[in-house]
Amino acid sequence: MKLTTLFLTISTVLCCVYASNFVVGNVANRVVLVNHTLIEYNAIPFMKRVKYYFYSLPGIRKIEGIQALDTLHSKASINITAGGVGHSFVNMRMKSERGRGLSYDIGIYVAQDEFYRT
Repeated sequence: MKLTTLFLTISTVLCCVYASNFVVGNVANRVVLVNHTLIEYNAIPFMKRVKYYFYSLPGIRKIEGIQALDTLHSKASINITAGGVGHSFVNMRMKSERGRGLSYDIGIYVAQDEFYRT
């Protein structure tokens, strides 16, 4: 029993460490997808690609959730540098693995009642 618990714990930690998807806020319940963007950049040998993504919502609506999926399943990283959940804009920084391309599928979500109000 102890061995099974240890194995499950280690497996869960490894899955979390190697996960390449980024989800912040609510992307499942009572939200509407307002922006869907696929960002792709080719690889440069021996170099890391660093790219920025900017999005601003029109009006006074606020972002409820952000979902960024790494479609290459690489060790790329993504960070929110400004704005995000609770704001009407988001700035994101993406950095690829050395010598690999960069490909993210980004979705921006707002509250359902705010979507129908404007």
